[in-house]
Amino acid sequence: MAGAALRVGFIGLGNIGLPMAKRLPAAGLQATVYDIVRARVDELVAAGAQPADSPRAVAAASDVIGVCVRDDDDVRAVLAGEDGVFAGAREGTVVAVHSTVQPETVIELAEGGAARGVAVIDACVTGGAAAAAEGTLTVMVGGDPAHLEKARPMFDAFARKVVAAGKLGDGCKVKLCNNLMTYLAWTSAFEATMLARAAGLSQEVLEEVTRSNGNMTDPMLSFLRAHKLPEEVRRSEGFQAVMRGHLAVAEKDLAATLALARKSGVALPAAGLVSQIMARVYGVEDGGRR
Repeated sequence: MAGAALRVGFIGLGNIGLPMAKRLPAAGLQATVYDIVRARVDELVAAGAQPADSPRAVAAASDVIGVCVRDDDDVRAVLAGEDGVFAGAREGTVVAVHSTVQPETVIELAEGGAARGVAVIDACVTGGAAAAAEGTLTVMVGGDPAHLEKARPMFDAFARKVVAAGKLGDGCKVKLCNNLMTYLAWTSAFEATMLARAAGLSQEVLEEVTRSNGNMTDPMLSFLRAHKLPEEVRRSEGFQAVMRGHLAVAEKDLAATLALARKSGVALPAAGLVSQIMARVYGVEDGGRR
C-alpha cells in the first residue's frame, strides 16, 4: 500500500503521543485520532487529523494504528475493551503498541488480536517529546517483519530510525534496557553534580570536563537543567506537579525492568537502588506521594 493512501489511527495524545500524532497529517497521511482529553484531539484536528470518539471508531477508520498510552492496563483497555480497537478493526489491521509495557502484555494482546485477524506488534519509541516533534525518534519493533513494513509509513512520519528488534515482545525488552541506562545515567549526573556543588566546585567546570571526555551526554545535560532552576521555582507547585508526573513514569518503567530481570534470572542491584531514589533524583520534595 502506498504511503499516501495508508489510513492511520493514533490513540493516546500525551507528552510523546501528541507530537508523534502531529507528524502524521504533516506527512500526508490520512489520520484519525482519539484521546480521553478532548482538547488534545481538537489540537490534532487543527493540524489536519480527523477526530474519533473511541478507540473502536479509530479502528474502523484505519489500516494501521499507533497506541501510546500510559501502562499495561491502559493498553489492554484500549485494545480489548468493550469499545476498544479489536471491536472496530477489520481483518488485516496492524496495531503498533508504542507504550513501555511488559513483553507479555503485547504477546497476550497479539493472541487476542489474531483471533480477529488483527496483528499486534510492539513498537516502543525513544528520544523524548522534542525528537517526536522533529520526527527523529527511534522505534524498536518486535513482531512479524511483514507487519512492520505495513506500519513503516506511519513510523517514518515521526522516526529517524526503525530497528527490527526481533520476535514479538523484543521491542519492549530493548526499551526497558534502554530506559535502565537512561535512569542510571541521570542518577550519575545528578549525584556528580551534587558532589561538585558540596565540594565547592563550579557546576560549569564539571560540565566542561565531562562534556569534553564524553561522560556527560546531551540528554544528561538536558535533565540537569531542572536542577539549575532557582529554588523557589523548583519548590513551586507547578514544577513539583510536572516532576511528579515524570517520577511516576520512571518508577513504572523501573518496576517493569526489574520484573523482566527477575523473569530472566539476572540480578540488577543498581537498578533496584535507583528505583528507590528517583524522587530525589527528580527533585520531588514530597517523595511523589500525595
